[in-house]
Amino acid sequence: MKHNPFNALTAAALTAAMTLSSFPASGSVTADAADTEDVVFATDFEDGDVSKFSKRGDSDTSVIEAIEDADAPSGSKVMSISGRDQSWNGPSLSVEGLLEPNVKYTLSVKVKAAWYNTVCVSMQHTPNGADEPQYTNLVKDVSQGDYITLETSFSYGDNEKDVSIYIETNGEANDLFVDDFKIALAPNKLDKSLVGLKDVYTDMFKFGTATTVGEIAPASTKELVKHHFNSLTAGNELKPESVLDKAACLAMAADGDDTDPQVTLANAAPILDFARDNNISVRGHVLVWHQQTPLWFFKEDYDESGEWVSKDKMLKRMENYIKNVFAAVKEEYPDVDFYAWDVVNEALTDGGSPRAAGFPSQDNQYAASPWVKVFGDNSFIKPAFEYAKKYAPEGTKLYYNDYNEYMDKKDAIVKLAEEINSDGHYIDGIGMQSHLNVTNNGGNDPFPTAGMYKNALEKFSKTGLDIQITELDATVDGENYDLQAQYYSDIFDAIVAYKDYVSAVVVWGTTDDQSWRASKNPLLFNKDYEAKPAYFSIVDGIEVPDITTTSKAATTTATSETTTTTTATTTVTTSAGTTSGAEVTLLGDANLDKRVTVADAVAILQSIANNDKYALSPTGKANADCFDPGDGITANDALAIQKLDAKSISTLPEYSALDD
Repeated sequence: MKHNPFNALTAAALTAAMTLSSFPASGSVTADAADTEDVVFATDFEDGDVSKFSKRGDSDTSVIEAIEDADAPSGSKVMSISGRDQSWNGPSLSVEGLLEPNVKYTLSVKVKAAWYNTVCVSMQHTPNGADEPQYTNLVKDVSQGDYITLETSFSYGDNEKDVSIYIETNGEANDLFVDDFKIALAPNKLDKSLVGLKDVYTDMFKFGTATTVGEIAPASTKELVKHHFNSLTAGNELKPESVLDKAACLAMAADGDDTDPQVTLANAAPILDFARDNNISVRGHVLVWHQQTPLWFFKEDYDESGEWVSKDKMLKRMENYIKNVFAAVKEEYPDVDFYAWDVVNEALTDGGSPRAAGFPSQDNQYAASPWVKVFGDNSFIKPAFEYAKKYAPEGTKLYYNDYNEYMDKKDAIVKLAEEINSDGHYIDGIGMQSHLNVTNNGGNDPFPTAGMYKNALEKFSKTGLDIQITELDATVDGENYDLQAQYYSDIFDAIVAYKDYVSAVVVWGTTDDQSWRASKNPLLFNKDYEAKPAYFSIVDGIEVPDITTTSKAATTTATSETTTTTTATTTVTTSAGTTSGAEVTLLGDANLDKRVTVADAVAILQSIANNDKYALSPTGKANADCFDPGDGITANDALAIQKLDAKSISTLPEYSALDD
C-alpha cells in the first residue's frame, strides 16, 4: 500500500461528475454579483432588503438593518446587526419555503466583528418528537475587525422542523456586519466506479464511517455510505444526552423513582433506520462518558441544582440506563446487527490516571468527570462492563475506547482491561480512536509516527482482546494531499500487519467538510464526494476478490451484416510515441499479479503520470490496453477496469460508443 502519487488531472479523468440541475427557491434574493448556477439564495444587500433575516426570538435584542459601509466587500451596503445583548443574538434565516430536506447545500458569507471575536455560523433544528431544539455549529473563525469569509456545507432531514441558519459569536456580543450571503446546491462528484472500501478489505475487517443525522440526510451522502462502508457509528445520537428522555425521567422521579432513567432512540432513528434498510452493521457509541451526559443525570430527583447522588444510587441508575438502552434497540431494531458497543469512553488522562472530579466545562477544558465526582475514582468502570455484558444484544462485543492510545496511556489501557476481566469476561476489545496528524506546527513530521502506532497495535494484540480502529482521521495543513496519502498508507500497512487482531476500521466522518476537524481536511473523500489521493493509497496493493475476464484481447470488426471476433496480440503506443508488441496474458492485468483489480487501474494511472518512474512491462502494457484496444493506454483503460470491478460492465475489453 505504499503510496505512489499521480497527477491530479489524471485522477480527475476517472471521476464521472454528476452535475446537479438548478434548484430554484421561492422568494430567493439574487445578488448582482452572485454566480447563479445552482444558487438557491443569495444577497449582497445592495437593494436594502434584509426581510429574510430575523432576530432569534423576543429576547434577542438585535437590530437588523441595511447600512452603508465603506469597507463593504462588494458594493456599498451590508447588513448591520447592532444592539446585541448576548453572544447568541444575531440574524437568523428560516429555511422554510427556501430549502429542501435531504439535500446538501454549501453556504458562504462574509462577516465583520469587533477585534478578535470568534464568529460562528450555526443551525437550529428540532427533530420530530423532540421538545427542545438542537444547535449545531457549522463553521467558525476569528474576525479582527475585518471581514472574514466563512464557508461550510450543511443539510437536514425531513424528520426535522423549525430549521434555521444563524450567525452568532463565541465572545463579546458586539455589532456584526454581514455581506455576500449565498446558499447553493453542493456538487456531487461521487464516482461509484471506484471499488468500495468495504470490498477492498472484505477479507480483513469491517470498514465503516461515523455520521450524524444531518450529515447523512442528503441522498448523495447515503450513496457514498452504501458504496464504501459496511459499518455505521452515530456521531452524537447514541450518546447519553441524546438518548436520555428528560421529561420521562422527571415524571418517574415525581412518582418517587429516580433510579430508572428513561430513554428514547428518536434522535438516532434516521441513522438506525438507514442502517436497517440497507443491511449495514452498527457500532454503538457510547454508554458511559464524562462528556455529553447531562448534569441532572447525576443529581437527586434529576434536578441539576440538587445534591449529587450516592454511589449506590448511581450504580442503580447506571444499570437501569444500560438495561433500558439495550432493551430499546432489541425491541425497535431487532434486524440491525449491533456488532460492537463502546461501554466506557475516555476515562483515563494521558498519564493513565482517573480524571479530575467535577462536571466538564470551559473552566476545566471539559476534562472533569461527574462519574469520578460520584465514585471518587474509576471504580464505576468495571460495573459498567458487567451490566453491559448482562443486557447487550446477542453478538454485541463490548469495548473500552480512548484517544492518544498510541502514547504512554496505552499501558494504562491494558492494565484497565486486565482489571475488568480479572474475574470473568466482560470486556471484549479495545477501541483505538486514532485521531492522527500528518503535519504538525507547520512541519511535515507526522504524529504519531507509523512506528508508534504499530507499537500500540502490538501491545494491544498481546492482551488477547479484539482491536477496533474507531474514529480514524488524519489532519493535514494546506492541501498537502500526497503527504497525507503516504501517511494513510503507512498507517494502514500497520493495521493490515495486525489484521488478525482487528475486526473493524471506522473513519470519523464521511467527507472533509463534515468532519469535526474540517479545517484540516482529514478524511478520504473531499466535500464534493471525490476520492482523495489517500483513498488510492490505501487500496493500492490490496488484493480484492477474483474477477473473471477473458484471457485474450478481442478485436471486433463491425459491418452492416456481420461481426467477426478474433484474438490478437495488442500493439501498445507508449508515452514516448513508440510501439511495442507483446502478447496479452490477462486483459486488464497491468501489474501482472494474475488478477484484475483496482490496483491495475492505479498502476495505469501512475504510468500515465510518470512513465519513467512507473513504467509498465511490455506484457503489462498489452494487458492494460483494455478500452478500444489498439488506441494506446489512457485513463479510459483504468476506468474500464474500475467499471468491471464495480460490475457496471461484465467483461473486457470495453469499446467506445463509436465502435459499438
